[in-house]
Amino acid sequence: MAEKTPDLEVNGEGEELEEDEVEEGACANATSEKKKKKRKKKKKPAATAEDGEEADTAAVGNAAGAEGGAAPGSDNEGGEGVDPGASSTKKKKRKKKKKGGAAAEGGVTTQTSPPTVAIKDLYPEGDFPVGEILQYKDDTMAQRLSNTEEKRAMDRVKEDAYAELRLAAECHRQTRKYVQSYIKPGMSMIDICERLEDTNRKLIAENGLEAGLAFPTGCSLNNCAAHYTPNAGDTTILGENDVCKVDYGVHINGRLIDCAWTVHFNPRYDPLVDAVRAATNTGIREAGIDARLGEIGESIQEVMESHEVELDGKTYQVKSIRNLNGHSIEPYHIHAGKSVPIIKTNDQTRMEEGEVFAIETFGTTGRGVVHEDMECSHYMKDYDIGHVPLRSPRAKQLLHCINQNFGTLAFCRRWLDRAGQTKYLGGLRQLVDSGLVQEYPPLCDIKGCYTAQFEHTIILRPTCKEVLSRGEDY
Repeated sequence: MAEKTPDLEVNGEGEELEEDEVEEGACANATSEKKKKKRKKKKKPAATAEDGEEADTAAVGNAAGAEGGAAPGSDNEGGEGVDPGASSTKKKKRKKKKKGGAAAEGGVTTQTSPPTVAIKDLYPEGDFPVGEILQYKDDTMAQRLSNTEEKRAMDRVKEDAYAELRLAAECHRQTRKYVQSYIKPGMSMIDICERLEDTNRKLIAENGLEAGLAFPTGCSLNNCAAHYTPNAGDTTILGENDVCKVDYGVHINGRLIDCAWTVHFNPRYDPLVDAVRAATNTGIREAGIDARLGEIGESIQEVMESHEVELDGKTYQVKSIRNLNGHSIEPYHIHAGKSVPIIKTNDQTRMEEGEVFAIETFGTTGRGVVHEDMECSHYMKDYDIGHVPLRSPRAKQLLHCINQNFGTLAFCRRWLDRAGQTKYLGGLRQLVDSGLVQEYPPLCDIKGCYTAQFEHTIILRPTCKEVLSRGEDY
């Protein structure tokens, strides 16, 4: 919250001093008009001798003259001198005003390095950066209706929801810019994830279920395409030849941003990464009101599989991972029901106005199909399940912790550790077996292959589509 600056206090005191002195000067004028004129004449040169005095000095000097004194440093006339202490104090305070200048109110207005200032404090008026604005494809009903007054009015009604999404998107952008500056070979995966999550918590101003992390930080390596984050004790180190998919999300009141990119240090992987980036941008271009999901998948696959990558003297076609998809998003519900395929399908389901989608694509040099592998780290409470009776006190206590800290958002074991839970694996297994909690193990293609991912969150506004998470990096 903005605090009143010292300069403004100095200005207020100066105004009070001027009013008191002018009042006394008025009394002196009533008793001796002639004497006042004489003192005015003598005050003028003294006033110009003061360094840094502003245009209102003449009025202040006039009041001082009425009390019978010249400016400090001149001969004292009329028997009544101005108190040198008061004058020097006044001069000192005026210097403070110059030193402070026209300091802006509102506290910090720029981000620190590393970033620690909450996004809402950087934009106190709520005018968060707007994402990339794209018009709907020509010759579609959405494009023809997008510029009507009715659609513009509908857009204005939803500004509060847009603001929450844009706040979360700006948090994602600033955090990933910081991550891109420090991530390097030789770092442990736990260190990478915890630094990223700590930064996200500060920038999103974490506050229970109202604002915070939307799901665990994915940092899947090489043939592992998704859903890997290190559990406590994991000693995995990021290597020079690794291909790492960094996937994380943040939310405000459940309105979440899901966005990902691929980190690599060896340029031999550039063709793979470029193919997936181009495929994701194709999905974004094809998305829109009334767009058929199967047709979007066809366009994505066509672009993805037009690329090749040469590794160790062997050429691989980049393949879409057929059993991974994009998805619709609703508040506190990351997989909200509609799937956006990245291969050609016969799905005739259409996108609708107002919907939010995560457009994400995965490319691989392997088989193009992933399977569950490795130790599970991701979990999420089932969004639709009702009451399920539990007999174990330990499972009940753990469920209470999950409801309080994560609700229906995804979480990982490290976050249960952070919430103070201990010896919870048995209770967690009971929650999974009961159907209350779903587990999401890492998803991997065949060993020895490499996978890449890019993802953006978009919203289909009545007047246009907005790529909320778009940044200068991708």
